[in-house]
Amino acid sequence: MTLKLLHEPSMSELTSLGIGGTARTLAKVCDENGLDKLARFVESERPGLLALGEGSNMLAGDGKLDLALVQIDRKQKSDAAISGWTVRVPADMRLPKLLATLIREGLSGMEGLAGIPGSVGGSIAMNAGSYGTDMATSVKRVRLWTPTKGLFWKDASEMQWGYRFFSPATDEFTLVWEAEFELSASSEDEVRNRIKEIFSKKKATQPVLEKTAGCVFKNPEGYSAGKLLDEAGFRGKNLGGMCFSEIHANFLVNKGGGSASQALELMSLATETVTERFGITLKPEVIIIS
Repeated sequence: MTLKLLHEPSMSELTSLGIGGTARTLAKVCDENGLDKLARFVESERPGLLALGEGSNMLAGDGKLDLALVQIDRKQKSDAAISGWTVRVPADMRLPKLLATLIREGLSGMEGLAGIPGSVGGSIAMNAGSYGTDMATSVKRVRLWTPTKGLFWKDASEMQWGYRFFSPATDEFTLVWEAEFELSASSEDEVRNRIKEIFSKKKATQPVLEKTAGCVFKNPEGYSAGKLLDEAGFRGKNLGGMCFSEIHANFLVNKGGGSASQALELMSLATETVTERFGITLKPEVIIIS
């Protein structure tokens, strides 16, 4: 089967935060041949289309969501193709697997992404980053798919990048299919040690082993969202099964049985309090689907 359709998929099973109701449908693209069928699916399911990676930066609403999802789930999992310092990977490869490959090959430039659990495609779509780097720093070009153009490569310079922002500069539904990264030569030991160092720091300062959606709010220019939330009294603040982490106040954690309504209420309260106390408006980094 080249394109698999699932009726009313559970968002709690598709997102790392583990909350949310059900979407209309989910189209899983199993190989390149499935893209022809996907074009028809996209046309029939407008509006409310969303490309989904590992769901590690999403907060899905409760109840039935008027939403159709597209996810790449290749039957034949392929490894990275390496030519010199250029690494080509499929969009559904998870970042931890890519980093493991870069360790083995002694290629440097993406160590700061250690501890981010998402897929390559989803990380590009969010321009994920930490510790002084992001996806845009290393992306050379991206292979995109649209219903009218099919598959095509586009250089990183032809697309728009920003802080937790990416736009392929197309005017229709667009899927990230593959990506090429340009890295620099190092050694296996150096890359491994740097990744271990960064992951250890994250583990000590972020709830990386709990059910979260990553950072909830973007850092306002010149400020740390986590510090603002901490000073506003939100570290550990809970509502039902949801709480702001005791380790890092800019992470929402599902302690069990959490709901989107609880998460959104906490976010709303935090936003209002930070604005009142500091005159700074926090903007969500997590994608809210309702």
